[in-house]
Amino acid sequence: MEQPQTLQQAIKYFSDPEVCFEYAKNLNWPNGVECPYCRNKELSFISTQQVWNCRPCGKRFSVRVGTIFESSRLPLETWFAAMWLIANAKNGISSCEIARSLGVTQKTAWFLLHRIRYIMETGSIAKMEGTVEVDETVIGAKAKTMHADKRQEKREQGFPKSIVFGLKERGGNVQTMIIGDASKETLHGIINYVVEEGSTVCTDSWKSYQGLSERYEHGIVDHKKGQYTSGDNGEYSTNGMENYWSILDRCYHGTYVQLSGWHLHRYLAEEDFRYNSRTEKDGDRFRRVASQIVGKRLTYDQLTTGHLQHIAPK
Repeated sequence: MEQPQTLQQAIKYFSDPEVCFEYAKNLNWPNGVECPYCRNKELSFISTQQVWNCRPCGKRFSVRVGTIFESSRLPLETWFAAMWLIANAKNGISSCEIARSLGVTQKTAWFLLHRIRYIMETGSIAKMEGTVEVDETVIGAKAKTMHADKRQEKREQGFPKSIVFGLKERGGNVQTMIIGDASKETLHGIINYVVEEGSTVCTDSWKSYQGLSERYEHGIVDHKKGQYTSGDNGEYSTNGMENYWSILDRCYHGTYVQLSGWHLHRYLAEEDFRYNSRTEKDGDRFRRVASQIVGKRLTYDQLTTGHLQHIAPK
């Protein structure tokens, strides 16, 4: 059967549990099924339970083992539908909308979406060269979205904010990360690690960027003076990075309303993924997500209490 390229084709394609099973099997074991415990291929398949039995070690396993699906009771049809929706939703998709569309609870949809965002994370930082635009922004709760009692409490304590730093290769990909502060030491350290020496780095006039000209051609755009570009031919700008922030802002305030600080890195991974695959077709974008299901697992306990382990380790 031909691979789906549109939502309508995907609905038809993944409506058959057998097709979903074969699709997941090929993703997990592209070179043939093998035991995840002893790597042996002497297996027998129990069709009534859709599990394999390893003859040498005697253990049984399903197609979900070693993937993001492991220990999930949701049908694979639901998983693949959710992957398609989140990969191709330009401004993101909320857990409430997923719950309505797929017929699951909001709690299940929230957990499902975070696991898909988790597999979107690359887990690595790619080197950049040529012309690289860098910028930082602050993300945090707005007072007007809070209950009156909570608003007063936060006014007294201070609103929680996260600083996000972004780098965009001109005509290429974007990388974002959460940073502890926007000091010169922090920003220079990241830029020196990510950007190849001798490249052109475009920034605004923030004081922490001063001194970059020692390693790079440093183009400064002074927004306070109303500048959007600078240089003899307008070659210096941070418009590409600003465009990314505007897309992230639409997802944040238009779809998600509020992002928790301890989950922010996964929301950034989701937006980075969609932005970096912006020239691909929907089917190709979905297949890129699906290809990353192996070797990743995020449990509900890790998702909800993982950020508290430094306070009360188990």
